[in-house]
Amino acid sequence: MPLREETLGIGELARLTGVPVRTIRFYCDEGIITSVRSTGNHRRFDRAAVERLALIRRLRGLGLGLTPIAHVLSGERSMAEAVSAERAALDVRLAELAWRRASLRAVEEADPAERAGRLELLAAVEDASAARDRLERFWRRLMVSPVSDGIYASFLSMAVPQPPADPSPLQVVAYAELVHLAGDRSLTAGLRARALANARTIGDEDLLMHGVGEAVTLAQPCVVAGEPPREGPELDRFVAAHATVRGRGDTPAFRRELMGIVESDRDPRVRRYWRLVGEVSGERATIGAMVGWLTDSLERSVT
Repeated sequence: MPLREETLGIGELARLTGVPVRTIRFYCDEGIITSVRSTGNHRRFDRAAVERLALIRRLRGLGLGLTPIAHVLSGERSMAEAVSAERAALDVRLAELAWRRASLRAVEEADPAERAGRLELLAAVEDASAARDRLERFWRRLMVSPVSDGIYASFLSMAVPQPPADPSPLQVVAYAELVHLAGDRSLTAGLRARALANARTIGDEDLLMHGVGEAVTLAQPCVVAGEPPREGPELDRFVAAHATVRGRGDTPAFRRELMGIVESDRDPRVRRYWRLVGEVSGERATIGAMVGWLTDSLERSVT
């Protein structure tokens, strides 16, 4: 059968698919669709090109680029995989736009006297993902004692909140303040020095964090209910956790010593950090707030 009878010319293909001739030529040049040359050196297409162009047009309508479309047509990726990847990329872009919108609103809604300061604060945290990385690096620098992967991941999930997908202006400001605190060199130096000092006296960091976690769980209802710090089983478990890993007992002398050990947790900047975590995450009681309640209870017990 002659080539002309079993194939389509570029004009006919354009008419059947609604795709302009210049676009078809571009797809040919990019290798997305194939053609053969007639004796007159004109492009000719097989009948399957109609369906291929229809698929290209539909995927382009969903915003897919030519590279992922080419992968679908070649069989390197399934349509579901290509669409899923495009949706994930769009989610990232939407999150970036939501962050920018909330940042703009935060500056717009600020008191005129505070607007310049808020602009400076937010300008230092343009990207939510990069901001989260900075908070993780802050805590990674402070965790000087070896801990299990599970304990480490669990703590980071509580100490470094996920940037909200659609943040409010106040959440964006709170996250920016977290990053600002993490960049406070004097705070970082003080916390790291205390962590290094503690590491020399602690036999098992995992055991300590597990015990403190149990004390925090006991303290949570008290913190949520707004109860004032007090002596009780919550504090006893907290003290026991610290005493056990140091080979000590729960005595008045050890409690007075422990006040110095946990003094860094009582730093106003640390407490501010955990309040900001709550503003971002919406938690009624962060782990930092509960540890703060326990250290205040400890102070009450020794005074």
